[in-house]
Amino acid sequence: MYAIVEEGGRQYQVTEGQTIKVNRLGAKVGDEVVFSRVLLVRDDTGVKVGPNLLADVSVIGKVTRDDERGPKILVFKKKRRKGYHKSQGHRQDLTAILITSIGGAAAGSAPAGDGPAPAE
Repeated sequence: MYAIVEEGGRQYQVTEGQTIKVNRLGAKVGDEVVFSRVLLVRDDTGVKVGPNLLADVSVIGKVTRDDERGPKILVFKKKRRKGYHKSQGHRQDLTAILITSIGGAAAGSAPAGDGPAPAE
């Protein structure tokens, strides 16, 4: 079973037990993080896509590290024939999250609204 979640403008494919690194969150080590913006869920029954099928699905994770840094990215600016060049480095602050569960009513069961029609 896996899911695709969106966090910080980026999409991540996650499975239970996997550790992902996202842009720095305000959470501390040991805090629980809930990703409510789930775009896709795949399980034994098939693939579920769309906001109406995944409205009540969430991915839950636990912060394992909040002090990670990404790889160094070099920014180099130059103007030709002018003798101007400038170098600057950047490292993104990251948070490591261990995915503990992918769940909700639509993750492992029939989607809401497919049951019998209400009697009038």
